[in-house]
Amino acid sequence: MQSQLKASVIISTYNQPKWLELVLHSYDLQTESNFELIIADDGSDERTKAVVDEFSKKSSIDVIHIWQEDEGFQKTKILNKAISASNSEYLIFTDGDCIARADFVATHLKLKQTNYALSGGYFKLSEKISQSITKETVDSQKCFDKQWLLVKGQPKTFKLNKLTNSKVKANLLNTLTPTKATFDGMNVSCFKSDILAVNGFDERMKYGGEDREVGERMMNNGVRFKQVRYSTICVHLYHERPYKNEDAETLNLKIRKETKRNKSTYTKFGIKR
Repeated sequence: MQSQLKASVIISTYNQPKWLELVLHSYDLQTESNFELIIADDGSDERTKAVVDEFSKKSSIDVIHIWQEDEGFQKTKILNKAISASNSEYLIFTDGDCIARADFVATHLKLKQTNYALSGGYFKLSEKISQSITKETVDSQKCFDKQWLLVKGQPKTFKLNKLTNSKVKANLLNTLTPTKATFDGMNVSCFKSDILAVNGFDERMKYGGEDREVGERMMNNGVRFKQVRYSTICVHLYHERPYKNEDAETLNLKIRKETKRNKSTYTKFGIKR
C-alpha cells in the first residue's frame, strides 16, 4: 500500500473479460500512479477472476477484486461494497468496457474541487474497431487518435471532438456543451465523503439511470456537478445490452421521481441499512 493514495478507481464489470483485460492495461499506463483499482464485479464467472489475478501479478497498482453471486443485475449493490472497501478519500467511477487515456486519473485529480463532482463522458467505438483493439493499440494510445480511428472506419461525427488533446478546446467545449453534468457511472468522480453522506447507491434500482439517482441526491445535498466530458477521456468498447428491460426502467423512474419530489438527500436502501 502506497502512502496516502490519491484516488480509488472503481471499475464495474460483468462477464466481459476480454474488454476488462484491455481496460486494466490502460491503468498501468497512467501518468499518475498513486491510486488503487477496485473491481466491482457483479457476479462474473472464473474468466474475469483469471484476468484480474493475472493483472495483479504483473502490475505495481494495488488491486481489490470485490465479487458477489450472480443474482441478476445488482450493480448498485456491488458499487456500494466497492465504496466501502476503498482506501482513499477520492473516488473515480468507470466501467470495465471503457479504456482510459493515459492522463485520465491525473486529469480527474487535477480538476477535483471541494463540494463538486466531476461529470465525464466517453467516446463510443464502432464494433469493428472495438474488435481490432489490442494491448499494443492501447500502449501507442492510437485508440484515442482521431486520424487513426477515421482511417480504421470510425464514422466522422462531432463526437470525435471528445478525443481532443487541447486543454483550451476541452475547456471551451466543456463550457458550451448543452449536455447536463450528471452522475454517469462510466466516467465520474467525487469525494468519498460526499457519496457516503447520501448513503451511496439505492440498491432497489436496476439497469437504467441507477447512477443518475445517486447524483440527484448528492445535488440535493449541496454537491455541484462540473462538466469535464472533453477533459477526462475514455473510449467505450462496443457490446450488446441484454439486461435492458422496461420493468426495470419503470421502477427506476419511479424512484427518481420520488427523489426529485422529496428533494431526498439520503436513501434507506444504501450502504447503511
